[in-house]
Amino acid sequence: MNSTAPANALTLYRNGSVYSSADPFATAMLVDGGTVAWVGSEQAATSIQDDQMQVVDLQGALAAPGFVDSHVHLTETGLAASSLDLTGVHSLDGLLDAVAAAAHGSLGLIIGHGWDESAWPEGRVPTAAELDRASGNRRVYLARADVHCAVVSGTLAAELGLARLDGWEDGFVTGGAHEAARAVSRSLSLSERARYQRTALDLAASRGIVAVAEMAAPHIAPAEDLRQLLGLEGSMPDAPAPQVLPYWGQLAQNEAELAEITEAFGGRLLGLAGDLNIDGSIGARTAALRSPYSDAPETSGSVYLSAEQAARHLELTTRAGLQAGFHVIGDAGLDTVIGALRLAAAAVGEQALRAAHHRLEHLELSDDAAVAELVRYGVTASMQPSFDALWGGDGGMYSQRLGERSTSMNRFAALFSAGVPVVFGSDAPVTGLDPWRTVQAAVMHNSPAERISARAAFIAHTRAGWRAAGTGNPMLGQLAPGTPASFAVWEADELMVQTPDASVASWSTDPRAGTPLLPALDTAELPRCLQTVHLGTELYRAPDFS
Repeated sequence: MNSTAPANALTLYRNGSVYSSADPFATAMLVDGGTVAWVGSEQAATSIQDDQMQVVDLQGALAAPGFVDSHVHLTETGLAASSLDLTGVHSLDGLLDAVAAAAHGSLGLIIGHGWDESAWPEGRVPTAAELDRASGNRRVYLARADVHCAVVSGTLAAELGLARLDGWEDGFVTGGAHEAARAVSRSLSLSERARYQRTALDLAASRGIVAVAEMAAPHIAPAEDLRQLLGLEGSMPDAPAPQVLPYWGQLAQNEAELAEITEAFGGRLLGLAGDLNIDGSIGARTAALRSPYSDAPETSGSVYLSAEQAARHLELTTRAGLQAGFHVIGDAGLDTVIGALRLAAAAVGEQALRAAHHRLEHLELSDDAAVAELVRYGVTASMQPSFDALWGGDGGMYSQRLGERSTSMNRFAALFSAGVPVVFGSDAPVTGLDPWRTVQAAVMHNSPAERISARAAFIAHTRAGWRAAGTGNPMLGQLAPGTPASFAVWEADELMVQTPDASVASWSTDPRAGTPLLPALDTAELPRCLQTVHLGTELYRAPDFS
């Protein structure tokens, strides 16, 4: 990490572009410690500049509010970055070759991440025996891209007795078998966790991210994982990093359970929400659907919580002034959530339920009736546009699993137009910490009717993320006099304003729009982060940015 400027330093950024609703044509910004003091024109910047200021020549770069990634798993992201990367594997043979190569360099557990068999020519995943042969009978755990399932070697399966657990299928593991295998692969010391967390936080800062919503849960990592992020256990390196917005996905069914959970985290949780699973994933065919999977008619997925359990959780958290929330992907899973919201409203009242600003993670498959219910109960949708970019479209994994239903997934435009608050994130390590790629995916949705403007997508990934987390400062996520100095500086090929065309992602540079400029997202290169600053403290600086 680079050293930070003094907290009271006056820094004048000029000769660029500033994304500010206070002045859509601003080219300069003055930062006074942790606060934006002024935004305006180049001519005005010349008149206020003095010797007390540090002056930064933007050279045409864009200063814009920093991103909030509304759904991440930091330890998992750092671990994925340090393990066998299978995102570029395009066949079963390619995966086995990668395992064989990794086996030459390690005698311990081989951990990998990111494979997706939906486009492999073999059309299947490896068996336990095949992984044994490729690895030389080493222990192997390879998480699928959605991290809801994995493939494991026979050696690891025998050690853990996975064949006796629910979810075992000759090396392919879901459910209880996956949880057991995943727990072994995530058996880490506090110092190891700190190293992986630091890796993920540094990566986030280098991508212009000033805050991350950590969606921790007991089935993902033990409580000390989140406690360490909060500074309650172990020790994290004392260096500037994006702000952690802490959530813990554990079910509470009475006041004593809720108190025990919140006290374990020093009362600092924003909510008992996040990956508290109503259902699973489309990739693992565990997301709960109203009708069977198109490519596996013997199953409709799984519902892990009843409407009554979820309702009690909502009731308790609402009364305690905490957010609740659930991981929900399939339409039958969403039906369960809607039922829970109705039961909870009957217990605490609709007004109290709405005021709690509960949230749903992913929300991939919904219809208009369900969307209307989310509006009624004031629920926020926390979504990942990169899912559609990876798995949507003709021939993609969604269409394989769901057929025609896949065209009704990730309904950004429908949710926005109905009035549902929408925030964006990566679900890292499921998709990368790459916020402009996320914005691009929302603008260029595979279903034209669900495309939204670049401005709407950008706000969902910045200001809306702060508001959904209820951090208490309504000025976060914008650059104007008096707002917190939380921003990133970007090198971009071109700055434009998207035209309000619902059918195509076209762009306009017409200044008469009076709208702050954003990077064009149909160019060869997406923006590159030059600097990230949060509350006046520098989190990241590119080597060539001075």
